[in-house]
Amino acid sequence: MNQSQDGKGYFTEERIMIRDTARAFTMREVLPVANALDGPDGEIPMDLRQKMADMGYFGITIPEEYGGLGLGAFEYCLVAEQLARGWMSVASLMARGQGGMIKRVMTEEQKRAYLPRVVRGEFLNASSLSEPGTGSDLASISCRAVRDGDDWVITGNKYWCTFADGSDFMTVFARTAPPPSAAKRWMGISCFMIEKPRGTLPKGVSGAKIPKIGYFGWNTLELSFDGCRVPASALVGEEGMAFRIMARGLETARAHTAARGIGLAQGALEDATAYAQERMQFGRPIAEFQAIRFKLATMATEVEAARQLLYHVCNEIDQGRRCDKEASMAKYFATEMAERVTSEALQILGGAGYTTLHAVERYWRDARLTKIFEGTSEIQQRIISDQMLGKSEVDKWITDTAFEKAWGQK
Repeated sequence: MNQSQDGKGYFTEERIMIRDTARAFTMREVLPVANALDGPDGEIPMDLRQKMADMGYFGITIPEEYGGLGLGAFEYCLVAEQLARGWMSVASLMARGQGGMIKRVMTEEQKRAYLPRVVRGEFLNASSLSEPGTGSDLASISCRAVRDGDDWVITGNKYWCTFADGSDFMTVFARTAPPPSAAKRWMGISCFMIEKPRGTLPKGVSGAKIPKIGYFGWNTLELSFDGCRVPASALVGEEGMAFRIMARGLETARAHTAARGIGLAQGALEDATAYAQERMQFGRPIAEFQAIRFKLATMATEVEAARQLLYHVCNEIDQGRRCDKEASMAKYFATEMAERVTSEALQILGGAGYTTLHAVERYWRDARLTKIFEGTSEIQQRIISDQMLGKSEVDKWITDTAFEKAWGQK
Protein backbone atom coordinates (compact mmCIF):
# COMPACT_ATOMS: atom_id res chain seq x y z
CA MET A 1 0.00 0.00 0.00
CA ASN A 2 1.03 3.58 -0.46
CA GLN A 3 3.09 4.98 2.35
CA SER A 4 2.30 8.31 3.97
CA GLN A 5 4.91 10.73 5.24
CA ASP A 6 2.78 10.98 8.37
CA GLY A 7 4.53 8.98 11.09
CA LYS A 8 7.88 8.62 9.33
CA GLY A 9 6.65 5.92 6.97
CA TYR A 10 4.72 3.95 9.59
CA PHE A 11 1.41 4.87 7.99
CA THR A 12 -0.40 3.01 5.26
CA GLU A 13 -3.69 4.11 3.73
CA GLU A 14 -5.39 1.51 5.93
CA ARG A 15 -3.86 2.89 9.11
CA ILE A 16 -4.81 6.44 8.18
CA MET A 17 -8.39 5.27 7.62
CA ILE A 18 -8.42 3.43 10.97
CA ARG A 19 -7.11 6.49 12.81
CA ASP A 20 -9.46 8.95 11.13
CA THR A 21 -12.48 6.68 11.54
CA ALA A 22 -11.70 6.29 15.25
CA ARG A 23 -11.35 10.06 15.54
CA ALA A 24 -14.75 10.61 13.93
CA PHE A 25 -16.34 7.92 16.12
CA THR A 26 -14.88 9.53 19.24
CA MET A 27 -16.06 13.04 18.43
CA ARG A 28 -19.51 11.79 17.45
CA GLU A 29 -20.19 9.03 19.99
CA VAL A 30 -17.70 9.15 22.88
CA LEU A 31 -17.01 12.79 23.71
CA PRO A 32 -20.68 13.85 24.12
CA VAL A 33 -21.31 10.87 26.41
CA ALA A 34 -18.21 11.63 28.46
CA ASN A 35 -19.15 15.28 28.86
CA ALA A 36 -22.63 14.27 30.02
CA LEU A 37 -21.85 11.28 32.25
CA ASP A 38 -18.32 11.61 33.64
CA GLY A 39 -18.57 11.59 37.42
CA PRO A 40 -18.64 9.18 40.38
CA ASP A 41 -22.09 7.88 39.46
CA GLY A 42 -21.74 7.87 35.68
CA GLU A 43 -21.59 4.62 33.75
CA ILE A 44 -20.47 3.88 30.21
CA PRO A 45 -23.77 3.14 28.42
CA MET A 46 -24.41 -0.33 27.04
CA ASP A 47 -25.37 1.11 23.66
CA LEU A 48 -21.95 2.75 23.37
CA ARG A 49 -20.35 -0.58 24.26
CA GLN A 50 -22.33 -2.20 21.45
CA LYS A 51 -21.29 0.50 19.00
CA MET A 52 -17.67 -0.22 19.89
CA ALA A 53 -18.26 -3.89 19.17
CA ASP A 54 -19.88 -3.02 15.85
CA MET A 55 -16.77 -1.03 14.96
CA GLY A 56 -14.63 -4.08 15.70
CA TYR A 57 -12.81 -2.38 18.55
CA PHE A 58 -12.95 -5.36 20.92
CA GLY A 59 -11.26 -7.61 18.39
CA ILE A 60 -8.56 -5.43 16.83
CA THR A 61 -5.75 -7.83 17.76
CA ILE A 62 -7.78 -11.05 17.51
CA PRO A 63 -7.02 -13.14 14.38
CA GLU A 64 -9.53 -13.07 11.57
CA GLU A 65 -10.19 -16.81 11.90
CA TYR A 66 -11.89 -16.05 15.21
CA GLY A 67 -13.84 -13.07 13.88
CA GLY A 68 -11.35 -10.34 14.77
CA LEU A 69 -9.62 -7.77 12.59
CA GLY A 70 -6.27 -9.53 12.80
CA LEU A 71 -4.32 -6.30 13.28
CA GLY A 72 -1.45 -5.39 15.57
CA ALA A 73 -0.43 -3.24 18.49
CA PHE A 74 0.03 -0.28 16.13
CA GLU A 75 -3.63 -0.21 15.05
CA TYR A 76 -4.76 -1.02 18.58
CA CYS A 77 -2.92 2.00 19.96
CA LEU A 78 -4.07 4.25 17.11
CA VAL A 79 -7.67 3.59 18.13
CA ALA A 80 -6.89 3.82 21.85
CA GLU A 81 -5.37 7.28 21.44
CA GLN A 82 -8.44 8.57 19.65
CA LEU A 83 -10.90 7.05 22.15
CA ALA A 84 -8.93 8.52 25.07
CA ARG A 85 -9.21 11.93 23.45
CA GLY A 86 -12.90 11.60 24.29
CA TRP A 87 -12.94 9.53 27.49
CA MET A 88 -10.04 7.48 28.81
CA SER A 89 -12.41 4.99 30.41
CA VAL A 90 -13.75 4.08 26.98
CA ALA A 91 -10.22 3.63 25.63
CA SER A 92 -9.63 1.35 28.62
CA LEU A 93 -12.85 -0.58 28.04
CA MET A 94 -11.50 -1.53 24.62
CA ALA A 95 -8.68 -3.39 26.42
CA ARG A 96 -11.26 -5.58 28.16
CA GLY A 97 -11.65 -7.20 24.74
CA GLN A 98 -8.75 -8.45 22.58
CA GLY A 99 -8.79 -11.77 24.46
CA GLY A 100 -6.70 -10.26 27.24
CA MET A 101 -3.09 -11.11 28.04
CA ILE A 102 -4.09 -14.81 28.23
CA LYS A 103 -4.97 -15.02 24.53
CA ARG A 104 -1.56 -16.40 23.53
CA VAL A 105 -1.68 -19.24 26.04
CA MET A 106 -5.27 -20.31 25.41
CA THR A 107 -5.78 -23.74 23.90
CA GLU A 108 -7.22 -23.90 20.39
CA GLU A 109 -10.49 -25.13 21.88
CA GLN A 110 -10.63 -22.13 24.22
CA LYS A 111 -9.87 -19.72 21.40
CA ARG A 112 -12.68 -21.05 19.24
CA ALA A 113 -15.10 -21.04 22.16
CA TYR A 114 -14.30 -17.59 23.56
CA LEU A 115 -12.66 -15.26 21.07
CA PRO A 116 -15.64 -14.82 18.70
CA ARG A 117 -17.70 -13.80 21.73
CA VAL A 118 -15.00 -11.33 22.74
CA VAL A 119 -15.14 -9.72 19.29
CA ARG A 120 -18.91 -9.28 19.62
CA GLY A 121 -18.46 -7.58 22.99
CA GLU A 122 -20.20 -10.47 24.75
CA PHE A 123 -17.21 -11.81 26.69
CA LEU A 124 -15.20 -8.98 28.20
CA ASN A 125 -12.45 -9.35 30.79
CA ALA A 126 -11.43 -7.85 34.11
CA SER A 127 -7.87 -8.57 35.20
CA SER A 128 -7.18 -9.15 38.90
CA LEU A 129 -3.47 -8.77 39.63
CA SER A 130 -2.75 -6.23 42.38
CA GLU A 131 -3.41 -6.84 46.05
CA PRO A 132 -3.82 -4.56 49.10
CA GLY A 133 -0.17 -5.02 50.03
CA THR A 134 1.15 -5.56 46.51
CA GLY A 135 1.01 -2.87 43.86
CA SER A 136 3.75 -2.83 41.24
CA ASP A 137 5.62 -5.75 42.86
CA LEU A 138 3.40 -8.39 41.28
CA ALA A 139 5.92 -11.15 41.99
CA SER A 140 4.94 -10.85 45.66
CA ILE A 141 1.24 -11.65 45.37
CA SER A 142 -0.09 -13.79 48.21
CA CYS A 143 -3.61 -14.74 47.04
CA ARG A 144 -3.57 -18.56 47.05
CA ALA A 145 -5.11 -21.23 44.85
CA VAL A 146 -5.08 -24.76 46.27
CA ARG A 147 -5.99 -27.88 44.29
CA ASP A 148 -8.93 -29.82 45.75
CA GLY A 149 -9.87 -32.81 43.62
CA ASP A 150 -11.09 -31.57 40.25
CA ASP A 151 -11.24 -27.96 41.45
CA TRP A 152 -9.04 -25.09 42.52
CA VAL A 153 -10.00 -23.13 45.64
CA ILE A 154 -8.91 -19.48 45.65
CA THR A 155 -8.52 -17.51 48.88
CA GLY A 156 -7.15 -14.02 49.41
CA ASN A 157 -7.68 -10.36 48.61
CA LYS A 158 -7.27 -8.40 45.39
CA TYR A 159 -7.26 -4.64 44.85
CA TRP A 160 -7.76 -2.21 41.97
CA CYS A 161 -9.88 -4.57 39.90
CA THR A 162 -11.71 -2.28 37.49
CA PHE A 163 -14.79 -3.69 35.75
CA ALA A 164 -14.90 -6.78 38.01
CA ASP A 165 -18.67 -6.49 38.31
CA GLY A 166 -19.39 -5.52 34.70
CA SER A 167 -17.17 -8.11 33.04
CA ASP A 168 -18.11 -11.54 31.72
CA PHE A 169 -14.99 -13.24 33.02
CA MET A 170 -12.10 -12.44 35.32
CA THR A 171 -8.42 -13.22 34.85
CA VAL A 172 -7.11 -13.91 38.34
CA PHE A 173 -3.46 -14.43 39.24
CA ALA A 174 -2.85 -16.49 42.36
CA ARG A 175 0.01 -18.37 43.96
CA THR A 176 -0.23 -22.15 43.55
CA ALA A 177 3.19 -22.96 45.01
CA PRO A 178 5.65 -21.21 47.33
CA PRO A 179 8.59 -19.57 45.57
CA PRO A 180 11.81 -21.62 45.59
CA SER A 181 13.63 -18.67 47.14
CA ALA A 182 13.12 -15.01 48.00
CA ALA A 183 15.19 -14.11 44.95
CA LYS A 184 12.82 -16.06 42.69
CA ARG A 185 9.49 -15.08 44.18
CA TRP A 186 7.96 -14.65 40.71
CA MET A 187 7.83 -18.45 40.36
CA GLY A 188 4.79 -20.42 41.52
CA ILE A 189 2.13 -17.97 40.27
CA SER A 190 -0.70 -19.32 38.11
CA CYS A 191 -3.49 -17.75 36.08
CA PHE A 192 -7.18 -18.60 36.17
CA MET A 193 -10.02 -17.59 33.86
CA ILE A 194 -13.23 -17.39 35.89
CA GLU A 195 -16.49 -17.06 33.96
CA LYS A 196 -19.42 -15.30 35.61
CA PRO A 197 -22.72 -13.60 34.77
CA ARG A 198 -22.30 -9.95 33.80
CA GLY A 199 -23.19 -7.59 36.63
CA THR A 200 -22.22 -10.04 39.37
CA LEU A 201 -19.13 -11.42 41.07
CA PRO A 202 -18.21 -15.12 41.11
CA LYS A 203 -19.57 -17.29 43.89
CA GLY A 204 -17.28 -17.02 46.88
CA VAL A 205 -16.14 -13.51 45.94
CA SER A 206 -17.31 -10.25 47.50
CA GLY A 207 -16.36 -6.73 46.51
CA ALA A 208 -16.31 -3.17 47.80
CA LYS A 209 -16.29 -0.13 45.52
CA ILE A 210 -13.13 1.98 45.78
CA PRO A 211 -13.84 5.75 45.77
CA LYS A 212 -11.78 7.44 43.03
CA ILE A 213 -11.12 11.01 41.92
CA GLY A 214 -11.32 10.04 38.25
CA TYR A 215 -11.42 7.13 35.81
CA PHE A 216 -15.19 7.28 36.04
CA GLY A 217 -17.73 5.38 33.94
CA TRP A 218 -17.26 2.04 35.70
CA ASN A 219 -16.43 0.64 39.12
CA THR A 220 -13.05 -0.27 40.56
CA LEU A 221 -13.33 -2.85 43.33
CA GLU A 222 -11.47 -4.40 46.21
CA LEU A 223 -12.18 -8.13 46.07
CA SER A 224 -12.22 -10.81 48.74
CA PHE A 225 -11.90 -14.43 47.58
CA ASP A 226 -13.29 -16.62 50.33
CA GLY A 227 -12.90 -20.19 49.13
CA CYS A 228 -13.88 -19.37 45.55
CA ARG A 229 -14.09 -22.75 43.82
CA VAL A 230 -13.30 -23.01 40.12
CA PRO A 231 -12.88 -26.09 37.90
CA ALA A 232 -9.44 -27.38 36.95
CA SER A 233 -10.15 -26.23 33.39
CA ALA A 234 -10.06 -22.62 34.64
CA LEU A 235 -6.25 -22.82 34.79
CA VAL A 236 -4.81 -20.98 31.80
CA GLY A 237 -1.33 -21.85 30.60
CA GLU A 238 1.16 -23.83 32.66
CA GLU A 239 0.81 -24.04 36.41
CA GLY A 240 3.28 -21.77 38.18
CA MET A 241 4.34 -19.95 35.01
CA ALA A 242 1.88 -17.07 34.91
CA PHE A 243 4.38 -14.33 35.73
CA ARG A 244 5.65 -14.72 32.20
CA ILE A 245 2.13 -14.09 30.90
CA MET A 246 2.01 -10.88 32.94
CA ALA A 247 5.46 -9.73 31.90
CA ARG A 248 5.00 -10.33 28.18
CA GLY A 249 1.44 -8.98 28.17
CA LEU A 250 2.56 -5.78 29.84
CA GLU A 251 4.55 -4.65 26.79
CA THR A 252 1.36 -4.09 24.81
CA ALA A 253 -0.48 -2.93 27.94
CA ARG A 254 2.12 -0.23 28.56
CA ALA A 255 2.01 0.85 24.92
CA HIS A 256 -1.77 1.09 25.32
CA THR A 257 -1.32 3.25 28.42
CA ALA A 258 1.08 5.50 26.52
CA ALA A 259 -1.56 5.84 23.81
CA ARG A 260 -4.17 6.77 26.40
CA GLY A 261 -1.87 9.41 27.85
CA ILE A 262 -1.24 10.85 24.40
CA GLY A 263 -4.97 10.93 23.68
CA LEU A 264 -5.65 12.83 26.91
CA ALA A 265 -2.89 15.31 26.13
CA GLN A 266 -4.14 15.77 22.57
CA GLY A 267 -7.64 16.51 23.80
CA ALA A 268 -6.33 19.04 26.31
CA LEU A 269 -4.10 20.65 23.69
CA GLU A 270 -6.96 21.01 21.21
CA ASP A 271 -9.31 22.45 23.82
CA ALA A 272 -6.68 24.89 25.11
CA THR A 273 -5.83 26.03 21.59
CA ALA A 274 -9.47 26.68 20.77
CA TYR A 275 -10.04 28.48 24.08
CA ALA A 276 -6.95 30.67 23.59
CA GLN A 277 -8.27 31.84 20.23
CA GLU A 278 -11.67 32.72 21.69
CA ARG A 279 -10.83 34.11 25.12
CA MET A 280 -10.40 37.90 25.03
CA GLN A 281 -8.22 39.77 27.50
CA PHE A 282 -6.91 43.32 27.21
CA GLY A 283 -8.75 43.69 23.94
CA ARG A 284 -7.35 40.71 22.06
CA PRO A 285 -7.38 36.86 22.11
CA ILE A 286 -4.97 35.43 24.65
CA ALA A 287 -3.47 33.31 21.84
CA GLU A 288 -1.70 36.48 20.74
CA PHE A 289 0.27 36.66 23.97
CA GLN A 290 3.72 35.09 23.75
CA ALA A 291 3.36 33.32 27.10
CA ILE A 292 0.32 31.42 25.81
CA ARG A 293 1.70 30.80 22.33
CA PHE A 294 4.90 29.32 23.74
CA LYS A 295 2.94 27.11 26.13
CA LEU A 296 0.96 25.71 23.20
CA ALA A 297 4.12 25.19 21.14
CA THR A 298 5.80 23.26 23.95
CA MET A 299 2.69 21.18 24.58
CA ALA A 300 2.35 20.25 20.90
CA THR A 301 6.02 19.30 20.69
CA GLU A 302 5.83 17.02 23.72
CA VAL A 303 2.68 15.32 22.43
CA GLU A 304 4.27 14.60 19.07
CA ALA A 305 7.52 13.35 20.62
CA ALA A 306 5.59 10.86 22.76
CA ARG A 307 3.53 9.78 19.76
CA GLN A 308 6.60 9.03 17.63
CA LEU A 309 8.20 7.00 20.43
CA LEU A 310 4.97 5.03 20.76
CA TYR A 311 4.92 4.31 17.02
CA HIS A 312 8.42 2.85 17.30
CA VAL A 313 7.42 0.62 20.22
CA CYS A 314 4.27 -0.62 18.49
CA ASN A 315 6.28 -1.46 15.39
CA GLU A 316 8.74 -3.46 17.50
CA ILE A 317 5.90 -5.37 19.16
CA ASP A 318 4.29 -6.15 15.81
CA GLN A 319 7.62 -7.36 14.44
CA GLY A 320 7.81 -9.83 17.31
CA ARG A 321 10.85 -8.26 18.91
CA ARG A 322 11.19 -8.02 22.69
CA CYS A 323 10.93 -4.37 23.70
CA ASP A 324 10.19 -4.21 27.41
CA LYS A 325 12.71 -1.39 27.88
CA GLU A 326 11.29 0.64 24.99
CA ALA A 327 7.70 -0.02 26.09
CA SER A 328 8.60 1.27 29.55
CA MET A 329 10.23 4.32 27.97
CA ALA A 330 7.09 5.06 25.96
CA LYS A 331 4.82 4.57 28.95
CA TYR A 332 7.04 6.67 31.22
CA PHE A 333 7.56 9.53 28.76
CA ALA A 334 3.97 9.69 27.50
CA THR A 335 2.30 9.62 30.90
CA GLU A 336 4.64 12.15 32.48
CA MET A 337 4.02 14.31 29.42
CA ALA A 338 0.25 13.86 29.73
CA GLU A 339 0.19 15.24 33.26
CA ARG A 340 2.28 18.25 32.25
CA VAL A 341 0.29 19.04 29.12
CA THR A 342 -3.13 18.64 30.70
CA SER A 343 -2.02 20.81 33.63
CA GLU A 344 -0.79 23.50 31.24
CA ALA A 345 -4.07 23.32 29.34
CA LEU A 346 -5.98 23.85 32.56
CA GLN A 347 -3.72 26.82 33.30
CA ILE A 348 -4.51 28.36 29.91
CA LEU A 349 -8.23 28.09 30.64
CA GLY A 350 -7.64 29.69 34.04
CA GLY A 351 -10.63 29.58 36.38
CA ALA A 352 -12.77 28.05 33.62
CA GLY A 353 -10.42 25.08 33.54
CA TYR A 354 -11.08 24.36 37.18
CA THR A 355 -14.77 23.79 36.53
CA THR A 356 -16.60 20.77 35.18
CA LEU A 357 -17.95 22.96 32.38
CA HIS A 358 -14.88 22.04 30.33
CA ALA A 359 -13.39 18.62 29.60
CA VAL A 360 -9.86 19.75 30.47
CA GLU A 361 -10.31 18.94 34.15
CA ARG A 362 -11.28 15.38 33.20
CA TYR A 363 -8.20 14.98 31.04
CA TRP A 364 -6.09 16.34 33.89
CA ARG A 365 -7.54 13.97 36.52
CA ASP A 366 -7.26 10.93 34.28
CA ALA A 367 -3.75 11.82 33.10
CA ARG A 368 -2.58 11.69 36.70
CA LEU A 369 -3.66 8.06 36.90
CA THR A 370 -1.65 7.03 33.84
CA LYS A 371 1.54 7.63 35.85
CA ILE A 372 0.39 4.98 38.34
CA PHE A 373 -1.34 2.04 36.65
CA GLU A 374 0.41 -0.55 34.45
CA GLY A 375 3.45 0.13 36.63
CA THR A 376 4.29 3.49 38.15
CA SER A 377 6.72 5.91 36.55
CA GLU A 378 9.28 4.77 39.10
CA ILE A 379 8.80 1.14 38.09
CA GLN A 380 9.33 2.10 34.45
CA GLN A 381 12.57 3.83 35.43
CA ARG A 382 13.66 0.69 37.23
CA ILE A 383 12.94 -1.49 34.21
CA ILE A 384 14.79 0.90 31.89
CA SER A 385 17.82 1.15 34.17
CA ASP A 386 17.91 -2.63 34.76
CA GLN A 387 18.12 -3.12 31.01
CA MET A 388 20.82 -0.50 30.72
CA LEU A 389 22.93 -1.90 33.54
CA GLY A 390 22.41 -5.63 33.06
CA LYS A 391 19.39 -7.91 32.90
CA SER A 392 17.86 -9.08 36.13
CA GLU A 393 17.28 -12.74 36.93
CA VAL A 394 13.54 -12.41 36.32
CA ASP A 395 14.15 -11.01 32.85
CA LYS A 396 16.43 -13.91 32.00
CA TRP A 397 13.70 -16.29 33.13
CA ILE A 398 11.02 -14.52 31.10
CA THR A 399 13.19 -14.59 27.96
CA ASP A 400 14.12 -18.26 28.34
CA THR A 401 14.63 -19.74 24.86
CA ALA A 402 12.03 -22.48 25.25
CA PHE A 403 9.41 -20.04 26.48
CA GLU A 404 10.18 -17.56 23.71
CA LYS A 405 9.79 -20.29 21.10
CA ALA A 406 6.46 -21.42 22.52
CA TRP A 407 5.25 -17.82 22.82
CA GLY A 408 6.08 -17.13 19.21
CA GLN A 409 4.12 -20.15 18.04
CA LYS A 410 0.92 -19.09 19.78
